[in-house]
Amino acid sequence: MVENGGLLRPADSAPDAADALEREEARERVRRALAALSEKERLLLLMREEGFKHREIAEAVGTTTGSVGTLIARALVKLAAHLGLTERPEES
Repeated sequence: MVENGGLLRPADSAPDAADALEREEARERVRRALAALSEKERLLLLMREEGFKHREIAEAVGTTTGSVGTLIARALVKLAAHLGLTERPEES
């Protein structure tokens, strides 16, 4: 313990094992949910997360710039459903 103005705090304590396990389990849930999406849906979401412009995403997935937003929204709904955050969407 290190004294800090009369207060004691752990000295550079290692991350709590329970927190680390919880984070790893959350990462694995996301990996499984992403794996349940189509390759196109995964690419849409991952490119969006990396900050690609809609034009770049459209070129990568073979669609129009105007449809990228709709496709991303649909992919997010499916991802949320696979994560158990919403009801599963009807398969199309």
